[in-house]
Amino acid sequence: MAFPGRDKLAVILLSGGLDSMVAAGLAQEQGFRLAALTIDYGQRHRRELESARAIAAMLGTERHQILSLDLSTFGGSALTSDTPVPKEGVGADIPVTYVPARNIVFLSLTLAWAEALDARDIFIGVNALDYSGYPDCRPVFITQFEVMANMGTKAGAEGERFQIHAPLQHMRKSQIAAEALRLQLDPAKSWSCYDPQADGRPCGLCDSCRLRREGFAQIGHADPLDYATNL
Repeated sequence: MAFPGRDKLAVILLSGGLDSMVAAGLAQEQGFRLAALTIDYGQRHRRELESARAIAAMLGTERHQILSLDLSTFGGSALTSDTPVPKEGVGADIPVTYVPARNIVFLSLTLAWAEALDARDIFIGVNALDYSGYPDCRPVFITQFEVMANMGTKAGAEGERFQIHAPLQHMRKSQIAAEALRLQLDPAKSWSCYDPQADGRPCGLCDSCRLRREGFAQIGHADPLDYATNL
């Protein structure tokens, strides 16, 4: 699909979660047209793919590409194997839900598609405050990936510049929830749970459920998701 011009085209890495939804909404607010990339990587919470489709439709993205890349072949994470998802609360150590090099791989694919589309802006919904301590969510990683993007691409070699936008980087989850409401995005369309229950509800106990629900509680707004367990 050809896009007319590239000055206002951005590619958003759209997981289907609250954070990527808000990042996409902020990109639109800045005047960008959107192409969305979702990675089906064999994750146990594949329910988020349904949310990614709903969010892409809600935002009116010009193109939504779902790319299959089965990282369950590698394993190494509770999200791509049968390893139990922790339910004890957010800890200090990097949890077993870390997927090896996930954002390195995903941003590399997003970069490749952006270059093919002649787009130079990439949005990702990483957060470095209320999160599970993943190293590929830190500002230093985003900064260094942008350097690499401009060193290792034809566009970069020809003097054009890619910019990696991470607008949620320094927000608390409560601020992200508030941004969703301000942007008039429907949080019910997003999915955050790492361990969906047999009845289709989010578990309510994994790190992602806890952080999301607490974020909405801190702004006095009920999370519209129906959790299997309410703390």
